[in-house]
Amino acid sequence: MAKEYDLVILGAGTGGYVAAIRASQLGLKVAVVEKEKLGGTCLHQGCIPSKAFLRSAEVFKTVKEAEEFGVISEKPSLNFIKVQERKTKIVDQLYKGVQHLMKKGKIDVFEGFGRILGPSIFSPTSGTISVENNDGTENEMLVPKNVIIATGSKPKSLPGLVLDEKVILSSEGALRLEELPSSLTIIGGGVIGIEWASMFADFGVKVTVLEYLDRILPFEDEEISKEMQRSLKKKGVKVLTSAKVISDNISVANDDVTVSYEHKGDTKEITTDKLLVSVGRSANVSDVGLENTDIQVKDHVISVNEHYQTKESHIYAIGDVIGGLQLAHVASHEGIAAVEHIAGNNPHPVEEDMVAKCTYSSPEVASVGMTEKAAIDRGFKVKTGKFPFKAIGKALVHGDTSGFVKFVSDANTDDLLGVHMIGPHVTDMISEAALAKVLDATHWEVADTIHPHPSLSEAIGEAALAVDGKEIHGG
Repeated sequence: MAKEYDLVILGAGTGGYVAAIRASQLGLKVAVVEKEKLGGTCLHQGCIPSKAFLRSAEVFKTVKEAEEFGVISEKPSLNFIKVQERKTKIVDQLYKGVQHLMKKGKIDVFEGFGRILGPSIFSPTSGTISVENNDGTENEMLVPKNVIIATGSKPKSLPGLVLDEKVILSSEGALRLEELPSSLTIIGGGVIGIEWASMFADFGVKVTVLEYLDRILPFEDEEISKEMQRSLKKKGVKVLTSAKVISDNISVANDDVTVSYEHKGDTKEITTDKLLVSVGRSANVSDVGLENTDIQVKDHVISVNEHYQTKESHIYAIGDVIGGLQLAHVASHEGIAAVEHIAGNNPHPVEEDMVAKCTYSSPEVASVGMTEKAAIDRGFKVKTGKFPFKAIGKALVHGDTSGFVKFVSDANTDDLLGVHMIGPHVTDMISEAALAKVLDATHWEVADTIHPHPSLSEAIGEAALAVDGKEIHGG
């Protein structure tokens, strides 16, 4: 017997389950369909477990350097099994929390694979969801007034390169390692690749990064990229930019993997214990029934309007499956905006220039708004201010003075165009800059905000002052 709902959400990752909670708060009858576990990739195979690893790497590095703080800890060692156990404990606790939220919101959860059906005996329009239950029982039919597609994405590979998740890994396979390799090659110097490079280096692994473009973190400000490469080199990471991997010439022998690549006109090889492929993620648009609808797929992502509606106005799509910024917090806010529109409200769509982006490496990177180059390319006359953490007392106390904060402002109006940070705890500090963007603040309004002393956030105030050459502690 078919079950009727106001809203059915395909996918219970961060975007999907947050949308379900908001819909429940608005009084809608909601169901989510998830083929694996509530929380999706972010909770189980991405954001949370990788950050648990990064924290363990940070602690290990700190203990090895403890003598600098007057703490004597002889020959610290790493128990990677314990690292895995801690990661699993964190994930399990958060998973139970999401399950509780579903029960609290009286949201029906269907464990299985959902597909969208076309017009049928259940509905004259497309949108009925057929759920292939994980327990092997007969398919269930869900008949919703509205649908949100939140099926997320999966790791990409290179043409012809198979991820065996034993020697040739995606980020998901790397999270399941039972022991650390002694050496690792990472293909891709984007956010995920740099987080893993930083983490493995702090764990004591010999790391090489091969990046096809001319710089790592290519979507961050150029000065951020240069500082990150300098920091990674200091850790012992070898970073090769403008390196083209020859994907059909990657071989595995004796549990080692050899990668061929072109660099500066020469063809070279590198052999390591493991290979981590980090070349982006592709939207999960296959086998979910899109062919039964008028939904359009362009450049391998679902096309939507400003309200996240597909060409079928009662079917919405959010998160990685629509492209754009593939970030968990973006998917959540897109989900909320879609639900608000379904409920007849007038929500603000997500604006990319307002979204804070974070890289949880060591040092951390965080940014919001336009880079200096992007602002210039858009026709702005810009002025910038930069302030280093080495001039901040709390950074010295903390024991990490790497990096800086950089402001990019409109030279004509003083409007804040972008803020870029690299250094300790900047992923926590970026929200101040994001709020400034939302409030359409100027750099001098940020500078007028009294930042507590001593604090790392003083770098924000000083960088804001530096736009007009007024920084207090600059040398």
